[in-house]
Amino acid sequence: MDRIADFQLFLRVLDLGSISAAARSLDLSVAAASQRLKRLEQTLGVKLLHRSTRHLRATPEGIALAEQGRALIEDLEALTSSLRKAAKDVTGTLRVTVPAAFGRQYISPLLPRFLARHPALRVSMDMSDMMQDMVGEGFDLGIRIGRLDDSNLIARRLTGNRRLLCASPAYLKRRGRPKTPADLREHDCLLQLGPKGPRDQWVLTSPEGVETSVRVRGRLESNMGEAIRDAAIAGLGISLHSVWHVHEDLKHGRLKVVLADYTLPDSAIYAVMPPRRMMLPRVRAFIDFLSAHFSPTPPWERDGVPAPHSE
Repeated sequence: MDRIADFQLFLRVLDLGSISAAARSLDLSVAAASQRLKRLEQTLGVKLLHRSTRHLRATPEGIALAEQGRALIEDLEALTSSLRKAAKDVTGTLRVTVPAAFGRQYISPLLPRFLARHPALRVSMDMSDMMQDMVGEGFDLGIRIGRLDDSNLIARRLTGNRRLLCASPAYLKRRGRPKTPADLREHDCLLQLGPKGPRDQWVLTSPEGVETSVRVRGRLESNMGEAIRDAAIAGLGISLHSVWHVHEDLKHGRLKVVLADYTLPDSAIYAVMPPRRMMLPRVRAFIDFLSAHFSPTPPWERDGVPAPHSE
């Protein structure tokens, strides 16, 4: 960068006609300006200026350098100015990765409003249940649901993620409603597949704070939450879901809460970012936008979740 600054000084000398005038315009002493010009000549190995007590003119090498290099310096200054502006404004492309179902239900509907606020911004959204490599794939931001594994990612909590057990009215009529966690062993349970296999260990806490761990089983397991939800609605068994995923089904009676007096372990919904010294304005804008939408009460909790009732 010193060489570029020295070249900028050289061009200023040619434009203003003297070293002293160029020095004043750049808030330098004449001695410092002269020393920097000499350094530029030594670096390039050519003489750039003919100096005398009364005249200062460029050498042929100096003229060639000015003619060929001025456009490069102007392009660099324009790029630098653009980058500085981008560092303050919400511009560029925001690359986001979100879980598929959550993205479709709660992120995608918000994008038109967010883009209307920031007309200079583009959004590239990956909706997948695959755990993406944030750094390797070049994502600015990711939405993660549940407990976070230890990593170098920076996380900001957006909202809570309450979970519950539910089943269809037809299933509960046919098989009866479990009254305690232990009763789940006698029921068909629909299992979510995780990286380490089916999540068949369900942990419930009673109103008195007593924690019970139950190993459950069933005829269907899947890595897609929507498949589990569809199976529950079809009457195939009891499923464990985040409220955001099934609140419409609960609201319209397609599913009923099971063991409503018991709670499942808390988790949360996070925005995660690769480690950076400074948060990009487009990232900050999107996180603030989501936080305002999901806090203090997320939309899936605003109607309340109906309590179970006897069928």
